[in-house]
Amino acid sequence: MNITSTILQGDVVVIACQIENLDASNVKSFKEAIHPLIKDQNKIILNLSEIKFIDSSGLGALISVLREVNGRSGNLKLCSLTRAVRALFELMRMNRIFNIFESQDDALKAFSV
Repeated sequence: MNITSTILQGDVVVIACQIENLDASNVKSFKEAIHPLIKDQNKIILNLSEIKFIDSSGLGALISVLREVNGRSGNLKLCSLTRAVRALFELMRMNRIFNIFESQDDALKAFSV
C-alpha cells in the first residue's frame, strides 16, 4: 500500500493515496497504512487523485477515517477526486458528509478561512 504524507503550511497534513482502487481487496491494508499518518493530526487533506474506483468497503474505510478525525475535533478534507469517484460520492450522497474540493490548493485554502 503506497500512501504518503506531507506537511504543508504549518500543521496541515496532505495524505496522498497512490492506489488505483480502494475496495474489499485492499481496505484492510489501507486502514493499517493510514492510521499512523492521521493519529496525531487534526488538519488533514486526503488527496484521492490516483483512485479510479471505490466500492462500499472503501467508502466505509473513508468514513472510519472521518469519524476518527472528527472524534478529536479535527477536520478532514478530500480533494482531487476522479470523475468516476466524484459521481459515486454524489450518488451515495457522501458529498454531504465529506468536505470535497477540486484541488489540493483549494482544500488548503479552506483551512485558512
